[in-house]
Formats: sequence, structure tokens, C-alpha cells
Amino acid sequence: MLAGAGLGSVIAECMLRIGFQNITIIDGDKVELSNLNRQNYVCRDIGSAKTDALYKRLKEINPLANVRVENIFLTENNVQQYISGHHIAINAIDFTSDLPFVFDKICSDKNIPVLHPYNLGWAAALFVFMPDGETLSQIQPSFQNFEQAVVEYIINYSKKYLDNDPLWLKDALKEYVEEPIKLSPPQLSVGSAIAAALCTRVACRIALNEPVRIFPEIYYYE
Repeated sequence: MLAGAGLGSVIAECMLRIGFQNITIIDGDKVELSNLNRQNYVCRDIGSAKTDALYKRLKEINPLANVRVENIFLTENNVQQYISGHHIAINAIDFTSDLPFVFDKICSDKNIPVLHPYNLGWAAALFVFMPDGETLSQIQPSFQNFEQAVVEYIINYSKKYLDNDPLWLKDALKEYVEEPIKLSPPQLSVGSAIAAALCTRVACRIALNEPVRIFPEIYYYE
């Protein structure tokens, strides 16, 4: 199950091409011109529902795949009804409310592992949360400026555990924080592709009951 068809649009195709046959995608957004630099859409999709455009693309790749789409925005009131029946969830919901935390809590209650991918521009990261394990709120309990907190966590983790001090990411974060106007975090197609690869590999390992890095450990690649 993919919650969000922005970054999720790239992940969905990667997972489909590797062999996943049952995919549910949920998003109520429409394709915009600004999406085309990093999401799995083309000019003719502009103005269309993301789920409709993505459904057509995935079915053109594999007509036999069981692709289910829901053209709705998830909310704290309706999210419960869409989660049941899935074995892996990918949380690509924007942090504009507490919904990502609510989504994870419901998945945990239903014994569903959750993957959290992050497009960092020239890099990507993936957090894996298992039922009854660590939770996303341990990074920060509030959704406000949550992406910033995630990047700070990745920088600290990389330096301490991966023997990698991502100076460019520090610089990018500093510039982002110092911007005089509020902007969305910078994202590039490179980061989307890396995030999709990480998600697909980890989803395969979970499906095969192979070990994966569970939060507070993370996957990071640049």
C-alpha cells in the first residue's frame, strides 16, 4: 500500500517492475507542472488525478497486475478504512498535519510494517518501522518542521554510524533554513529514484522474511 502518489509514483513503478503484483495507491491530488521534475508523470497528465494517471501507466507496464487506486485525500477520519488487508505500507504522506503519525499507529495496531522514504535531492533515506517497535514521533512529536528534523537526524546518524559526514547535506539544510520565505524541501529526480530503489529492495526483503534495518537504524544513500 502506497499512501501518497508523489514520491510514491516512482516507488510504485519500481516495485511493479521488480514483481509486486498487488499495489494500492491512495492520493487525492492532481498532477501539476511542478511535479514533473521528480515524479512519475508527463505533460499530458497535468490536471489529471495522480492516481488515474499512475494507474494507466502501471497497467501499461503490466496489464495483469492488481493495481487499486483511491482518488481521495487521507484524513484522520478516513485513514482507518483503507489500511486493512495490506502486508506492507509505504508512508509518503506530506507532513502538513499529524496524519503520518496516525497512519503509522494504525499500521502498527494491524501488524503492518511501514516504510518512510525521503527524497533529499542528491540522496535519499529510508526509515523502517515495525509493529510494536520504535515510532516516528521519537524523532519529533510534532509535524511542524518535521522534514527539517528528519534531515538533522540523518546527518547525525550518518556521521556517527555510517562513517560519513554529509557536508553538502548540512550546507543544503542551512541554506533551506535561512531562506527568507517558506519553501517546500528541495527534491530532485535523483533522490526519487534512490528512494524508490531503497523501498523496493527493503520491501522484497520483508516479503522474503529477510532481515532489514529497523529504526533507529536507517538506510541512506547518496
